[in-house]
Amino acid sequence: MCSRVWSRKSQVQQSRRLRSISGAGEPLVTRRPSVATRKLMLGKILRRFPVGYRIGSSTAFEALIWTILSQNTSDVNSNRAMKRLESRFDITPETLSRAPVEELVECIRSAGLYRVKAPRIKQVSSIILDQFGGDLDSVLKRGPTEARSIMTELPGVGYKTADIVLAFVAGHPTIPVDTHVTRVSKRLGIVRKNARYEEIRLALERLIPPNRRLRMHLSLIRFGREICKAPRPLCPQCLVNKTCPSSTTRVRRARSMT
Repeated sequence: MCSRVWSRKSQVQQSRRLRSISGAGEPLVTRRPSVATRKLMLGKILRRFPVGYRIGSSTAFEALIWTILSQNTSDVNSNRAMKRLESRFDITPETLSRAPVEELVECIRSAGLYRVKAPRIKQVSSIILDQFGGDLDSVLKRGPTEARSIMTELPGVGYKTADIVLAFVAGHPTIPVDTHVTRVSKRLGIVRKNARYEEIRLALERLIPPNRRLRMHLSLIRFGREICKAPRPLCPQCLVNKTCPSSTTRVRRARSMT
């Protein structure tokens, strides 16, 4: 009798977890994998989802403006806005600090939140011009810690924006944490469900060697877009579904064994 009650209780718990994964919120991570397993999963994702990139293909200021445009929108929209901005203005602090806000708005409309981003771009440009002579690249030469601190004091510039500039312009071995990196890290059990930006970044950096961190950042984004989607991950197609604590395939296998 007790064994039947326990079996029924286990099935109910598994059923609730499966419903959670299939649409009613984020998958539940009941037990985080070992450090070795986390490294193994990240390594598989890095190899299977490569993304090409170039370091230093833009100035620090150009990268900063693009990242501001990319906030709360897709790369497609931010790239479109950046191209329109480049066709109308030189992307320098001198030019953008003098640009009329309404003209900036028209250029960046596709990026969304243009009434917020346009004055922010103008304000950031003025600060960089006044405090650093218009040379944000010189700030990066002060070292990652100081440069990060300076950039995050700019209006609308948070950790992610600063880390993107540090990684893609200065080649600093950090892992910027966007929405895809956050989602994947939590589902893989790399961090706690309620982990914030710095906890996620540091956890990933402890697992990934410096020379692979930027590649890992890009691979996690691609993996998040193609497989570990929000809100419904494609667990049957996932190459780490046997070890991922959030995988629906693991739940289904457990149910078939009861």
